[in-house]
Amino acid sequence: MNDTLSNFAPGIPGHANAPGGPADARTARVSGPGQPVVRRATHAGSFERWHLDAAPPQEEEGWLLVYLDVITLLLVMMVVMLAFSEPISERFEAAGRGPEVIDTEAPPARPDTADPSTVVPPVPLPLPAQPKPAEPTEVVAEAKPDPLAGLPLSQLGKGIEVIVSPGTVSFRISSEILFASGDAGLTPAGQEVMDRLLPVFNGVPDHTIVVEGHTDNVPIQTARFPSNWELAAGRAGGVVRHLELRGINPTRLRATGYAETRPIAPNDTPEGRAANRRVELTLEAPKGQR
Repeated sequence: MNDTLSNFAPGIPGHANAPGGPADARTARVSGPGQPVVRRATHAGSFERWHLDAAPPQEEEGWLLVYLDVITLLLVMMVVMLAFSEPISERFEAAGRGPEVIDTEAPPARPDTADPSTVVPPVPLPLPAQPKPAEPTEVVAEAKPDPLAGLPLSQLGKGIEVIVSPGTVSFRISSEILFASGDAGLTPAGQEVMDRLLPVFNGVPDHTIVVEGHTDNVPIQTARFPSNWELAAGRAGGVVRHLELRGINPTRLRATGYAETRPIAPNDTPEGRAANRRVELTLEAPKGQR
C-alpha cells in the first residue's frame, strides 16, 4: 500500500520521489562536483523514474611500467659490464699474441739459414738394384716337314716351275710335257713326271692337292672337247685319276678347270700361248698351319 501511494504522490513535499527530496539529494552526491550527471528516464506505466549510470572502469597500465623498468635495468647492466671488460686485441697483446705452439717435428733448417759449420753434406742414396735382363732364350720351333726335302729338283726337267708361298707349294708344269696336243690323257713322260712328285705328296699326308688346268685363247671344238673349258677340266681330271691310281687318298684331291681365264703371259705370241697351256699342282697346308 505504501509503495502504491509513493508512486501516486510525486508532488508531496518530503517524499522520496518529490522534487528536491531525498532521491534528488542522493543523485547530487553520487555525481560529485565537476562530473556530468547521466540520467535516463524509464517509463513504468504512465509515470517516469530517473536513474544514474555507473561510470565505466578505467584500464590499469601498471604492468607496462614494471616491464619498462626491467628492460631499463638490463640495458644499464650490459653497459656497465662492457665498460669493465677489456678489448680482445689488448688481451692477446698482453699475453704475447696467444700461447706459443711448440712443433716437436720441426722441418730441418735450410742450408742458407743454417750455420755453415753444422751443415752436413748430402749423402747420395743408394740406387735400387736393377734386375739383370733375362737372357734371351732360344725358342726352338717345332720342325715342320719340308715338302721339298728329298725331291731331286734338277731331275724335274725343263718346263717345270716350283713356287713356294706361305702355307702352299705349287708345281707349274707345261702341258706339252704332260699331254699331247688336243688330248687330256697323260703321256708316258707326263706319268713319269707325276711319279717323281709322289714322294712330296706322300710326305705331307695332311695337305690338300689342288690340280688346276689352264689353256690358251685358241678355241677348240671337237666331239670330246667342245671348248677350252672341257679341255682344261679334262686335263686336271686326268692328273687326279693318275694320282689316285698311285695311292693318293682321293679325299685330298681336287680338280678345277679355268680354261683361258687366268693367263700368266700374253696370248699374242707362240711363247706366251705355250706358257699359258699348263697344269698347276698346289699343296695346301691345313688352316691351322698356314
